Amino acid sequence: MSRARKASVFILCCFLVCTLFVADASGQQKEIRILHMNDFHGFAVEHKAFGSDEVLGGIAYGAWRAQELRKEKPTLLLAAGDMIQGSNWANLFQGEPVIEVMNEMGFDAMVVGNHEFDFGQEVLRERIKKAHFPVLGANVQGLSELEPYVIKELNGIRIGIIGIVTADTPQSTHPRNVVGLKFLSPVDTTEKYVKELKGKVDIILVLSHLGLNQDMLLAHRVEGIDVVVGGHTHTKLVKYMLINKTIVVQAWEHGLVIGVLDLTVDNGKIVEAKSYLEEIKPGGMKKLSSVSKIVSKYSKNIDGIMEKVVGEAEVDLDGKNVRSQETNLGNLVADIMRERAGADGAIMNGGGIRTSISKGEITAGDVYSTLPFDNYVVAMQLTGKQLKDALEHGVSGVEDGEGKFPQISGIAFTFSRKAPKGERIKEVLVNRKPIDLDKNYTIATNDFLAAGGDGYKAFGDAVKSSKDFAVTGGMMKGEKLVYSNSGEWVRDIMIEYIKARKKIYPVVEGRIKELP
Repeated sequence: MSRARKASVFILCCFLVCTLFVADASGQQKEIRILHMNDFHGFAVEHKAFGSDEVLGGIAYGAWRAQELRKEKPTLLLAAGDMIQGSNWANLFQGEPVIEVMNEMGFDAMVVGNHEFDFGQEVLRERIKKAHFPVLGANVQGLSELEPYVIKELNGIRIGIIGIVTADTPQSTHPRNVVGLKFLSPVDTTEKYVKELKGKVDIILVLSHLGLNQDMLLAHRVEGIDVVVGGHTHTKLVKYMLINKTIVVQAWEHGLVIGVLDLTVDNGKIVEAKSYLEEIKPGGMKKLSSVSKIVSKYSKNIDGIMEKVVGEAEVDLDGKNVRSQETNLGNLVADIMRERAGADGAIMNGGGIRTSISKGEITAGDVYSTLPFDNYVVAMQLTGKQLKDALEHGVSGVEDGEGKFPQISGIAFTFSRKAPKGERIKEVLVNRKPIDLDKNYTIATNDFLAAGGDGYKAFGDAVKSSKDFAVTGGMMKGEKLVYSNSGEWVRDIMIEYIKARKKIYPVVEGRIKELP
């Protein structure tokens, strides 16, 4: 090779090296990690999931594992809602211990879930005030403490985090908890803030408490979302979903796992994604001592009360399938409500039953975990048509596992999920006789449904049309209200019922039959 040719090759090589160096310097790939939890519901102590002998969870173990995962690469720790309410450990202190734990774990942001409203707006404001991280709710109007979004910088990458909560919140918490608030369209609100954040950030992340189906719909309808970190449906999404160009993840429930999403970013664009669920298994993990102390502090205050044995279950009580079918636990709760009110029938929303109870000794804590909400029994007069309308509404969301699915007593019905909504109920019996649409029946329920909660319009309309209707001292009154006692919660009535019988053996009786 001639000297001139060698010189030309040398110059070309130098040029290529310089070009590659410049490209690498300006577009260097960077790795970041998103850790996420959702639907924790205050389950701070490790436990066996219903139907499993494996002990999982325990927030002190989860905190230790999250700390270890954060050491590996730049990380954000996010919560996708329904964190502060659900278990006795959380409920008896109105969510205060959960915020304390989240502060200790160093959460970077949280979106408010529908159950964050369950203790009322004043308590929620106090919890937000105590949080060392922003609590988001872009589509909530009337609660100024909620921020629409926050911008976080991670390894030189600017991430805009928009918080969106389900628009069904007024139906999934007690109506009194959301007085004066408006819940705007998740799609319209997200579009608004995606436009606002464009050009200001590299990655747009929606921290969502909408549920998996709605997350998928959001990703489909709104361009420009890079990641949706979701909650609400308690979905065990083992690997991320890709909807158009949007990554969608969700991390089951109750702190049983931590979601891990690893992203490789080049020039502000995600070029690679990996995700998995890190199981929290006490047997192979340590506890983070600072979080363990918080858990113990609050546990000591309730253990004496909650550990008292109130009776025995001679069979497992199924609280897992209450959103889609008749269960023995749903029958038990509905029977107790009907008996207390002396009603013809009873309807209990499946979403009000939060956990199962295993065969064996039943403690007060088991019952409190199963029925964690401060609800009391109400009985009212409904026409047969209103009762059938209520049942139609109850099965209208069965395919999505919605909490309005009815657990019943004194009533039997058949339905088909394949039929159009509003036409799914095929046959209804009340006290073993075909329903008379013009007859008045006394139906027991809880005050949440009586006020129109979970979208039960038939109940809400019947109550509010009642002559001299009023709410005094938190108790509903009116001519159509046959029974209303705000002085005793449903869970306390259940404890009384179990104590009186000592042993219980509820069964599935064919009250609800799904047609093929």
